Amino acid sequence: MIPALRKQFNSSFSPANYETFLRRMDEICGTHVQFRLSETPCFFSKSLLDRMAQDGQELIRQLVENPSYRAKSDAAIPAEFKVPNEAPHPMFVQVDFGLVRDPQGQLQPKLVELQAFPSLYAYQAFLAQLYIDVYGLNNPASGSLNYFLSGLTGDSYRELLRRAIVGEHDPENVILMEIHPEQQKTLPDFRLTQELLGVPFVDIVDIKKEGSHLYYLRGGKRIPIHRIYNRAIVDELQRKNVTLNFDWRDDLDVEWAGHPNWYFRISKFSIPYLRHRSVPKTWFLHELAEVPADLENYALKPLYSFAGLGVVIAPNRQDIDPIPREKRPYYILQERMNFEPVIETPHGRTKAEVRVMYIWLEDLKPVLTIIRMGRGLMMGVDHNKNMEWVGASAGLYLDAAQ
Repeated sequence: MIPALRKQFNSSFSPANYETFLRRMDEICGTHVQFRLSETPCFFSKSLLDRMAQDGQELIRQLVENPSYRAKSDAAIPAEFKVPNEAPHPMFVQVDFGLVRDPQGQLQPKLVELQAFPSLYAYQAFLAQLYIDVYGLNNPASGSLNYFLSGLTGDSYRELLRRAIVGEHDPENVILMEIHPEQQKTLPDFRLTQELLGVPFVDIVDIKKEGSHLYYLRGGKRIPIHRIYNRAIVDELQRKNVTLNFDWRDDLDVEWAGHPNWYFRISKFSIPYLRHRSVPKTWFLHELAEVPADLENYALKPLYSFAGLGVVIAPNRQDIDPIPREKRPYYILQERMNFEPVIETPHGRTKAEVRVMYIWLEDLKPVLTIIRMGRGLMMGVDHNKNMEWVGASAGLYLDAAQ
């Protein structure tokens, strides 16, 4: 994307450096990173990143600031997961973009999906910095590279993250809540969150309730929970039939670092309501008068799956017809975008999906990007098996001061 930096990186790449990079990432995380890390970071122009960050802000505000949409999105929240005392806006939001070429040959960002749920807020900054450190990318030949957005630095980002997750509480009384966290692929982020902020990660099944209060046990000590940074996905709770010691509908004496209702309000459910240059045409499956004949130009997506589970690219009638009528409101059919392979690698040109990460306290602020590289139909690992120069990566740009 920045041709000089791409050419320089590709020509100087060595497998030994990549092995060092992987080893050091495991050391930093205190556990093995189970998902594939790409051999390379991605070098983007700051103007393109700013364009995606701005588009994402416009999409988020279009939903949050629209009373009509807020009313319609009530239907998206299952009654058994509707949490009281909803915040006026989400705290953590991610907006994913792919890149297409317009008729004039210019790259344009197109929405893949958006979600009001935390992503790898601790882990991603470490990953981006490690690419720079291990490959020696900040040198006179390449200039100074950055990965924070909104003018943030390492220190100011950490303080923003502390304010969002910990708030005014003792970190001991704030938890990162997840389903069996030691078994999750995102464990590296949980460990780094704990290292950065002192916030323990707690298995949701180990949380106890007494009256309107929650607590957990550590070393035989009963520790009150005053604030929750929720990483538990409802879809996974249901699939694993997890039994809890509290009810989401309880009026609990606890604060949420990211209120859970926003997971449903801003999600794939939102996309048919958006009107924006970056949004592909999207319909709820039950609202289609007729299924398109050219299904190869569409993608079928369940609303609340995570990590691409259940998504069908170029579906056929055999994928759609068996879906019961009562479940069709929980699927969307979306115009399929032909994302441009923009990253030159030794194994061919590779597509990059850009996730812009936001934190919303006083204002809605883009903070970092996560990049997923792939040459398959989708960016998930299952669609890029036995490939090199694909996987999770970081977005770097040349600092304007250089």
